[in-house]
Amino acid sequence: MALVIGLRFRIGPDWQNYEWIFLGAKYDRISQLPTIADPGYYLLNMFVQSFGGGLWIVNVVCALLFTWGMMRLCEAQERPWLAALVAVPYLVIVVAMGYTRQGVAIGLIMAGLASYFRTGSIVRFVFYALAAATFHKTAVVAVPLIAAANERGRIVTLIMIVAVTYFAYSQFLAPSVDRFVTNYIDTRYASEGAGVRVGMSVVAAVLFVLRSRRMGFFERERRVWRNTAFAALACAVLLFVLPSSTAVDRLALYAIPLQLAVFSRPRALMISEGFGTFLVVVYMAAVQFTWLTFASHANYWIPYQFWPLGN
Repeated sequence: MALVIGLRFRIGPDWQNYEWIFLGAKYDRISQLPTIADPGYYLLNMFVQSFGGGLWIVNVVCALLFTWGMMRLCEAQERPWLAALVAVPYLVIVVAMGYTRQGVAIGLIMAGLASYFRTGSIVRFVFYALAAATFHKTAVVAVPLIAAANERGRIVTLIMIVAVTYFAYSQFLAPSVDRFVTNYIDTRYASEGAGVRVGMSVVAAVLFVLRSRRMGFFERERRVWRNTAFAALACAVLLFVLPSSTAVDRLALYAIPLQLAVFSRPRALMISEGFGTFLVVVYMAAVQFTWLTFASHANYWIPYQFWPLGN
């Protein structure tokens, strides 16, 4: 999976933008990183440029980080390989291949979730989230969602939520708020298919609300997925309230891991586990077919080209 993601060539509508970032990194300096919105990604580009590497190396490193984080979360599910399959149609093909920086950020958030489920350490999760924010600043939205699910030391947790959220906002989001408002709100950017993508998380959220007690989550997991489900439902409402669907669409990507958790538990969805698994596979195949057939940007993925065979 990491090789398929990382060795892509001219795939996705933002490919040229990433080429420009990579070429420009040759002239960037370490001293400029504090003023750059996504310093982790730029630092990686600068490092690869320093020894004459190509963009494909940057993509492979990013793909490894994303896949590592995703598989860590999948391993925490009832049916790990079914969870991985659920991720393929959109999280892997569209997000990890099309939105490289945010793909890494989501991968690190998923690794942080797996760590939190295993250890219960909110501090560890915060470190994962801050690392994710160096690749895409929007990753800071995951901190209050997960911190609010922590059942131990609620007062300390509340103080930590406020402190970390303020620090993350001031370091990663504040410098870009004006540009964010101008680009996404004032200009009313619209993401085609945003409703469908948010709707997929809403389906998972509704199933969670209705069936969470049958899904076998530990209390720590249940609290996290409960907060994520509410966030997914809130995103659906915001699509009708905010003038820009693109802003909502990008933030809603952090609710996608909920789909992996819910749809990898077919026994909770249907009486028969086999039939439930069949329905999940058919559903994901339908999502993949629909996107490849009708999505306006699907042509950026077809035909699929690998480095160094692409032209």
